[in-house]
Amino acid sequence: LESIISEGHKVLVFSSFVKHLELFRTQLISDQVTHAYLTGSHNQQQRRQAVRDFQRKNGCPLFLISLKAGGVGLNLTEADYVFILDPWWNPAAEIQAMNRAHRIGQDKNVFVYRFISSDSIEEKIQLLQKRKQELSETFITSHNPLKEITEKELVGLFS
Repeated sequence: LESIISEGHKVLVFSSFVKHLELFRTQLISDQVTHAYLTGSHNQQQRRQAVRDFQRKNGCPLFLISLKAGGVGLNLTEADYVFILDPWWNPAAEIQAMNRAHRIGQDKNVFVYRFISSDSIEEKIQLLQKRKQELSETFITSHNPLKEITEKELVGLFS
């Protein structure tokens, strides 16, 4: 974060856990890093103010956002980095978060980073999602999908 911000970039940091964001926020306050903060407990006025603060050209470089608060209605085209601290069980929610920076008016490349701990349940979920996506694509794009999957995969579909 320090090097990205020092280069003049703006960053969205998403987490589905408010406690996780609070840990980051405590450190940012200690380090005197200007940031915006938005969770589901904020009212509409606080929400609008946080978005305005971040969207100003020379405004704060960092926006901490909970999944609940950031899922809808945010247009954050000043961001060119998106950090996802916790992978979500629902990949559509993660895509929705990334789309906060991919809006009409975005004129920068946006880089997205997902943070996944090794040997964690989150890593296993990511692998399962990837495998399910591959299997789904096999059934959608193949003329004979049953030829392209193993017997074990086929039995697994019906168990």
